[in-house]
Amino acid sequence: MKRFAVILLAAMVCIQPAKAQEDEGSSMMERGAQQFLEGLLKEMEPALEGLRAFMEQMGPAMMNLLDEVKDWSVYEPPEVLENGDIIIRRKPSPEKPEEDAPQVQPADPVPQIEL
Repeated sequence: MKRFAVILLAAMVCIQPAKAQEDEGSSMMERGAQQFLEGLLKEMEPALEGLRAFMEQMGPAMMNLLDEVKDWSVYEPPEVLENGDIIIRRKPSPEKPEEDAPQVQPADPVPQIEL
């Protein structure tokens, strides 16, 4: 987020010399583009401020989540349920033979009777 603020500040600094050149001979098209970009910047300012506030609040929580989950490939994509809940299911693990299960011993052979 700090990078974005630096880029935004650099853009604003670059606008100032452009304003001085406007009077000297910029075309109507250049002035229109400049005004369009300034208007766009003013319109986006509240949204960018909201994004900054969101990142300040959620950034630490997201970092904790990223640290806790080591392998994202074992999870399905998130699903939004009808009630608004978001669930992330774990993918089924591949079937492995159970090594800890007790081995079934074959039954003792049945004694044969001579007739």
